[in-house]
Order: sequence, then structure tokens, then C-alpha cells
Amino acid sequence: DRFIFGKLVNPLISELSVVIDSGVDTILDLGCGSNSPLRHFKNKLSRLVGADLFIPSLNSSRASKLHHEYFEIDILSSIDYFEENSFDCVALIDVIEHLKKPDGLKLIKQMETIARKKIIVFTPNGFLEQKPFDGNEYQRHISGWEVEEMQQMGFKVIGINGYKPLRGERANITFWPTIFWKRISYLSQLIVKNKPRYAFQILCVKNL
Repeated sequence: DRFIFGKLVNPLISELSVVIDSGVDTILDLGCGSNSPLRHFKNKLSRLVGADLFIPSLNSSRASKLHHEYFEIDILSSIDYFEENSFDCVALIDVIEHLKKPDGLKLIKQMETIARKKIIVFTPNGFLEQKPFDGNEYQRHISGWEVEEMQQMGFKVIGINGYKPLRGERANITFWPTIFWKRISYLSQLIVKNKPRYAFQILCVKNL
């Protein structure tokens, strides 16, 4: 599939490459989990910091050396640990949907204070049901975030992972045969990238 569809197989990494290559040298990865996609950019950055409250995930990431540094913190209190304008970019990848709406909005404000250049939020397009897994209650989805509300907050929104109805919980393909519909999903990325309201997930970038 990677040979045939190339960047369409993992459009998040492709789009993050564009965002991160634009003068970003330091990133704070809030709610980094055990396998953050920002690991792909570690060698391009002078400082990639992971922060999380769930110790097993943080230890797994640390063991794999996915970041340069780690902080075991409640990310809702990030402003208490990181100074104003202390990172080029602050990212929230697959995290904000695990927070109550007021907490998510509060965290975005903190991100804007900590970041010098931009903030990144990656999340499902609207509410997506997800139950806890891997013994991590924090994996439950609590809130949904819409394209229009992110745009109203000043974010540029990019559609990710193809046409929304083709995927469900944990981004699994919802139709059979899976291999066919997965490839349709890859191709649909060409359309939803610039029509994010139809996408399964949204990458939201705000320049400060």
C-alpha cells in the first residue's frame, strides 16, 4: 500500500512535516502517550519534550527514547511547569477529545501562552465514541471538536485519514472487505484534505 498510495497511507505525518519544517526547532508534546507520531521528527529538532500523566505510557515512550526529555504532569496544569514562549510549538495529538470541553479550551489557552510560533491540535472530526483500553481510563473519549469551532478560534484545519464514514473507533475501517475500503479511504484523502468537514480526523494549526 505504501508503494502504491505513498503519503496517503499516513497523511498525518505528511502534513506534520509541512508544519514542523516551517521554522520549528522545539516542540512540547502534551499527552504524548507511548507512541507519539512526533517521534518521527525527533532528529530534526533540538528539543522534543513529552509530557503525560499515565506512567506506563510515559515509561514506554521513555524506554523507546522517542523524546529528548519527559515530564510526568497533569497537562491541564502545563502553565505551572513551562514558561511563557518557551517552545516554538506546543502540540496536542489525539488528546483534546479525552478532556471535558471547558478543560480543552483552558488547555488551548495555556498552549498559546507556552508556544512562541504555533500550536497544533489533532483530533477526531466531531465526537467519536471510544472506550478505555490497555488499562488506561484516560483513553475514553469525552468531547467532540468541530471544524467550524476550531476555525472560529483561529486554526487552519486540514482533513486527515479520508472520508469520515469509512472509519470508526480507533480509526478502524467500518466496512468489509477491509482491504478494499481502506484503499478507498486512502484515495478519499485527496478530497477531504481541503474539505475537512468530511474528514475522519482534523489537524488544526494556529500561528501565533
